Amino acid sequence: MSAAAVERPYGRRPLITEANRLMERNPGYRVEIIGGQILASPPPDGSHAVALTDLMLPFMAAGLHGPDSKLVQGIGLWLPTGTEDYAIPDLSLVDGDIDDHLIENNCYDPVCFRLVLEVTSSNYRTDLRTKVTAYAEAKVPVYVIVDRKHQRLHVLTAPAGDKYENHRPHAPGELVTLPDSIGAEVTLDVAAILKAGQPATSD
Repeated sequence: MSAAAVERPYGRRPLITEANRLMERNPGYRVEIIGGQILASPPPDGSHAVALTDLMLPFMAAGLHGPDSKLVQGIGLWLPTGTEDYAIPDLSLVDGDIDDHLIENNCYDPVCFRLVLEVTSSNYRTDLRTKVTAYAEAKVPVYVIVDRKHQRLHVLTAPAGDKYENHRPHAPGELVTLPDSIGAEVTLDVAAILKAGQPATSD
């Protein structure tokens, strides 16, 4: 659905080698490479997982997990921001033919991603800043952030260069209908999502 040109680089992969080593030594950690920097995130808490599951339900009810599109957790998105860059969104809505878009290291061409979604944890700045730039440059059409730190749901659309032209934060009490470009009408209840993701202690 998006149009990001991805060149498959060749040769030695020192950052990917180190990232894979970190994952082996730290089971449950999410290790990504963004802007040539390795980012390692600890396993999420239970509330993060509950919010993620609750978020999947309206997408599935809208018929977006079927032959034409898939709702998937924790798969790699190959980034154009560096020769070894990739991110692992919490949740992604991808085209049904995703298997045809494998690049390397279990990461896929951003051209098949319709939407990516992150639920923030202690490293919330990465989701709110670093990944905004990365996903915009990859031309992912829609980026949704469940900001548990500041109790907001952000919807970013219209990627242009290294930013999104449209960035709207939503507060509890709002109902947010996502863009039709994802393939069906999906409405999110901000208060319900933030309540599900509320950790027992503050991040």
